[in-house]
Amino acid sequence: MASPVLVVAAAIVDDLDDPRELLAARRATPASLAGRWEFPGGKVDAGESPEQALHRELREELGVRVGLGAELVGPDDGAWRISDAYVMRLWLAEIVSGTPEPLVEHDEIRWLPVGQWADVPWLDADVRIVDALVASTAGEAVTSEDRSV
Repeated sequence: MASPVLVVAAAIVDDLDDPRELLAARRATPASLAGRWEFPGGKVDAGESPEQALHRELREELGVRVGLGAELVGPDDGAWRISDAYVMRLWLAEIVSGTPEPLVEHDEIRWLPVGQWADVPWLDADVRIVDALVASTAGEAVTSEDRSV
């Protein structure tokens, strides 16, 4: 069995130290995923580090530059298994320049206020990640002591 393809994504928040809003992106393609919400990101290309790929993907998909916070380490060997063929690594991120726009693959982006992070129809594979984010920020800011790197 082939190793799963690594994809990277960002949980873009308004403030890494005190996240009150989370950016969600609604898929426009492919048809099987259209209308569902996800964390922006994409595949790691040959020769790229996961972090380099994430920066590239966010520039391409949303037209923004971000500062990366801590990685939200997943339960599947440190990643998040999103299908038989893909695993995802996800970082908290904060926009440092640009205004996010749905440039490719998405037809809408939305800032979700705290308490409403789970209130859109996320892709099935992203639901447990949203739940982990909600749990990690419930009642307090996510601090570097709370995050795994």
